[in-house]
Amino acid sequence: KIMSSASIPAHQKELFGHPVGLYVLFFTEMWERFSYYGMRAILVLYLVTETKEINPGLGWTDGDALALYGWYTMMVYVMSVPGGYIADKFLGQKRSVLIGGILLLIGHSTLAIEQMWAFYTGLVFIVLGVGMLKPNISTMVGGLYKQGDIRRDQGFTIFYIGINVGAFLSSLIVGYVGEVHGWHYGFGLAGIGMGLGLLQYVFGLKYLSQVGNYLGDSKDEKEVMKAPLTKVEKDRIAVLLISFLLVILFWGAFEQAGGLMNIYTMENTDRFIGDWQVPASWFQSINAMFIIFFGTSVALFWANRKLKGKVSSSLFKMIVGLVIMGVGFFFMSGATAQYESTGSSAMYWLVFAYLFHTIGELCLSPVALSFVTKLAPVKYASIMMGIYFAMTGFGSKLAGLLGEWSSSLGAFTIFTGIAVTCVGVGAIVLMLRPKLEALTHGVEDEETVVS
Repeated sequence: KIMSSASIPAHQKELFGHPVGLYVLFFTEMWERFSYYGMRAILVLYLVTETKEINPGLGWTDGDALALYGWYTMMVYVMSVPGGYIADKFLGQKRSVLIGGILLLIGHSTLAIEQMWAFYTGLVFIVLGVGMLKPNISTMVGGLYKQGDIRRDQGFTIFYIGINVGAFLSSLIVGYVGEVHGWHYGFGLAGIGMGLGLLQYVFGLKYLSQVGNYLGDSKDEKEVMKAPLTKVEKDRIAVLLISFLLVILFWGAFEQAGGLMNIYTMENTDRFIGDWQVPASWFQSINAMFIIFFGTSVALFWANRKLKGKVSSSLFKMIVGLVIMGVGFFFMSGATAQYESTGSSAMYWLVFAYLFHTIGELCLSPVALSFVTKLAPVKYASIMMGIYFAMTGFGSKLAGLLGEWSSSLGAFTIFTGIAVTCVGVGAIVLMLRPKLEALTHGVEDEETVVS
């Protein structure tokens, strides 16, 4: 029987081969990341800018600014653990995302107030908001696809492109407004973006009726929630926890973008094109721009590799992503070497570094999100996603520590050390990959399109 599009329930409708709900979550996350990455692009610059300049900041030292950046970015993601727990045990993902969006709107709007109490209060609300929204919206993406649906990885890549559309636009728009017209105008603009994302989510809920609901509402699900973990489930959780070690190291390297690399760009890079100087915060958009350009291509590369029967497991992709990230930091080593010999470094070093960081990110980050939804038991889905983002937070804290150490060790030592460590750890885990993948019990072996 052929059904007209009008008779198909909203949650079953598809667009470009994926559930319409994916695009609702795409735009929600796009605006949430617009607000977060817009604020992230100018946060450290605001902290270190001298108080006597035309657009005064707080005048903190680089070390103090990077210390706050490390703690803040860590807590943003560590709060995903209680956020995931609250969703699994009390609210469900759908309501948790709504609450998180409201908290984020309050936080970003509060940052627009030019008072120190507002600055710290705004950061606290953002930490709480991301903790409620981030793990649960990602879990909802996985819930749009049935177990074994090969479209899941592709869906997460599309979702991930949405993240970076927001990051790209915010780095340019919020970064420009913040640096040129006033830091707090930039913070306020980030709040407007979050408001748009929240409205879009509310109006799109009809496409999400079958995903993100509180499992405890069902008698059958209550029994499932109480059932002990099986041997297979325990093995899969063990693989996830081991893979999270790669996540910590990866984000410890990647988050140099908002910290040490951001300061390096502002202080040591020749940013002049003729008589015009490129705003330092604009370099934060390069990563997002590359993701938009290459996101689909990388996803298709891995899909074609899988169809040819070549190694393309999630763990293999994550290892490759870590190694490529490490290679990218050798370009930053080149930048610092040039600076030490000439007194400035060229912009192309940053462009090449961000290119490799982007390819590495596309191999690891969306794949890791999908990996969690494949291996985590349903009753612990949001909690495990929360732990994943907590690992991201620990990586961010590591990034802050590395940035602080650069004042004594030097940028060249830090950048080169990151490169060597990422490549070396990737090589070691690659040798252990077959044993680790055996513990997944073939969860990715029979993936196909599931209607």
